[in-house]
Amino acid sequence: MASDTAASTPRLGTLLPEHLNACLVLDQAALGGLWSEGQWISELADQKRPGLGLWQGDQLLALACGLLVLDELQITTLAVDPTHRRLGLGRQVLQSLLNQARGDGARQATLEVASDNAAALGLYGRLGFRTAGIRRGYYRNGSDALIQWLELHD
Repeated sequence: MASDTAASTPRLGTLLPEHLNACLVLDQAALGGLWSEGQWISELADQKRPGLGLWQGDQLLALACGLLVLDELQITTLAVDPTHRRLGLGRQVLQSLLNQARGDGARQATLEVASDNAAALGLYGRLGFRTAGIRRGYYRNGSDALIQWLELHD
């Protein structure tokens, strides 16, 4: 039984260039192909762009990526496989990314989220993010982006 539990418990790991295909698959399933292959190649190769994934076997269930600029983590993407949503995986991978960034010297984190994305807004609010501004008509569909901000405390 213990091995069944261990096999079903997602494992956290750093996203590396060799995870390109898994990132593309999850991006397509969760975000409709938000990033191109070239963008993913750049994201996975850049040391200033921390990325973490939650894996179950060879399947990438969730990921969180960012860009570390001086003492600020700019969260660039968060994705959870649609068949594994509402299980806390998004919170787990994002909290891990925030903790890693804090350890790397980040003092704040920021991200943009669609103003009508209630699930994401709920998650970010539970983690302490607050709205600091609005980008009107930011997304392709014309919806506004809320700029979210979080102070990272030791």
